[in-house]
Amino acid sequence: MAKHSKNIPQRGQRVADQIQRDLSEIIAFELKDPRVGMITITEVQVTPDYAHAKIFFTMLKDSKEQVKQTVDGLSAAAGYMRGQLGKRLHIHTLPALHFVHDTSTARGMELSALIDQANSTRSLDDDQAPAEEKKDGE
Repeated sequence: MAKHSKNIPQRGQRVADQIQRDLSEIIAFELKDPRVGMITITEVQVTPDYAHAKIFFTMLKDSKEQVKQTVDGLSAAAGYMRGQLGKRLHIHTLPALHFVHDTSTARGMELSALIDQANSTRSLDDDQAPAEEKKDGE
């Protein structure tokens, strides 16, 4: 029995990865909802009992209105996508799909800009420091 419990997390990860691949294809090629544009599925988290799957996605346009429309479109099509997943996946329990906008990419870009800004002000401070030392030394 102990051998079995070590393999469950790996199987859960494999199932999540397969759901991510299959949903990407379904959304790109089969979903006809105009509210859902080009999205990228960044991660899928599946509960241990496979009852729920949280699907994280990103978009090119991150406006609140666009995100709300996309989440509404994905939520409305969740039943269809779950049915299509059922044809592709062969697991006992097919998870309910919950879509969440992933803000980690946008947040990372904001932090990168802040770091660049801090580095540029630091280099300006370093350039001014030798000039001030010359004035003090004269």
